[in-house]
Amino acid sequence: MTPKIPTIAIAGGTASGKSTVARKIVEAFDPHRVVLLEQDAYYKNLSHLPLRERRRVNFDHPDAFDDALLLRHLRALKAGRAIDAPVYSFTRYTRERFTRRIAPGDAIVVEGILLLASPELRDAFDIKIYVDAEDDIRLIRRIVRDVKERGRSLESVIDQYQMTVRPMHLTFIYPQRRVADIIIPSAGRNDIAIDWVIGAVRERLANR
Repeated sequence: MTPKIPTIAIAGGTASGKSTVARKIVEAFDPHRVVLLEQDAYYKNLSHLPLRERRRVNFDHPDAFDDALLLRHLRALKAGRAIDAPVYSFTRYTRERFTRRIAPGDAIVVEGILLLASPELRDAFDIKIYVDAEDDIRLIRRIVRDVKERGRSLESVIDQYQMTVRPMHLTFIYPQRRVADIIIPSAGRNDIAIDWVIGAVRERLANR
């Protein structure tokens, strides 16, 4: 029987600290032992739409994601097969034409805003984490990130936050706390909780 590969979901609001938590978990192990996937890479391909229409898509709604592809890739990695993960462009609002080859590892970490919203996707994970942070902290972080890294204007970031990001957070993202195994507060800087997760993963790997 093939040993079970533990899978960890790290969900939470935009700019809550999910990437920080995921990175700390992955870096606690030998290189390439823990695979890291980002749900953002699995936005649906919108290349068939004009750029103006892509910008109007609600990217914080569950329907914006290709959960079926993410599930197929998770199952492939669990079965010991490499995948060609999509690469998403946040400036063109669609997937790149190239992909990223990812080899299987001994554990899988996936981070994203809506990993626990879908029952089918949620059931694919052994450890379910929700990273929490105050709304004002998340908004400030998102403004800095989108303006500096994604070339967006301050006005466009605030408009998007008010029109879709905040309403979707209240409707779909924040309620994920109820189904999480662990809630990590303090914007992902709670080392005690992160160390506990790392220990849980180590234990599962030792018992494979």
